[in-house]
Amino acid sequence: TRRSSDLAMGITQADVAAVRAGLQEREAAGELVLIINTAADPVVERLLTPRLALTIAEHLAFDLGFHVLVVLVDMTNYCEALREIAAARGEVPTRGGYPGYLYSDLASIYERCGRIRDRPGSITEIPVLTMPGGDITHPVPDLSGYITEGQLVLSADAWSRGIYPPMDVLPSLSRLMRRGTGAGKTRDDHPAIAAQLYASLAQAQRTRELAELLGASALSPTDRRYLDLADAFERQLMAQGENESRTIEETLDLAWQVASVLPRRELRMVSRSQIETFYRSSETEAPAIGAREADAPEADAPEADAPQTSES
Repeated sequence: TRRSSDLAMGITQADVAAVRAGLQEREAAGELVLIINTAADPVVERLLTPRLALTIAEHLAFDLGFHVLVVLVDMTNYCEALREIAAARGEVPTRGGYPGYLYSDLASIYERCGRIRDRPGSITEIPVLTMPGGDITHPVPDLSGYITEGQLVLSADAWSRGIYPPMDVLPSLSRLMRRGTGAGKTRDDHPAIAAQLYASLAQAQRTRELAELLGASALSPTDRRYLDLADAFERQLMAQGENESRTIEETLDLAWQVASVLPRRELRMVSRSQIETFYRSSETEAPAIGAREADAPEADAPEADAPQTSES
């Protein structure tokens, strides 16, 4: 049985109303514990709020056997409160004016999750924070990234272009992904196609920066394929309806559909056998005519796909 413990810290009354409206159905079903600390509440209470929520979650998980999801919003407001209290105590500030124990304080919250041997239930934490000025090197997101096992970064630019969920893929990461993917877990091509798309998106970003500097006319046909891949990734794979549910098989098939925008020779992080199995050739592609050196000059005419020259 699943339960959710949602925590909102330092939010306005308008945000409180929005949170209650969005979670009303789950609250009525008895599946939700909602703890709210508004911006008008005493700052010192904000330091206690996440610990109260986690204590409730531990009781539900380890005493009653529930699987509990704890969502902590917004940890930046919590850290601001910690900085304010530290300044009032006359403590020596460090980076960004935060106290020197910010890392250990955040760890004492983030690491209260998981399982206990021979106990039923589990706790999963999703801390949510804002990056002041969109700066991922700000002390709060920076230190949080060192403690957690991954991070999902949202993009205001993707949101403005109507992409949902508006993910910023390149700075997002999971340190545990490779332990939970592959043969016998998801699908044997999962780690390889994920790495290929990640590398291709990084190349697409560099290509877009080059186009802004030199103009689109300076791009080679392969460069344009990378830009097409980035668009296909957003519209076909990343974009998803709020109530849409995909299986892992469907997601991986979509990933290969996106990767197939590139010529075969550009897929250097997947094996030849995986390409033969999952690659979807375009009707407009010319037949393969032999291997091509990686550093050969680009031609102006449309390119033919060459067979894979090496295996990952």
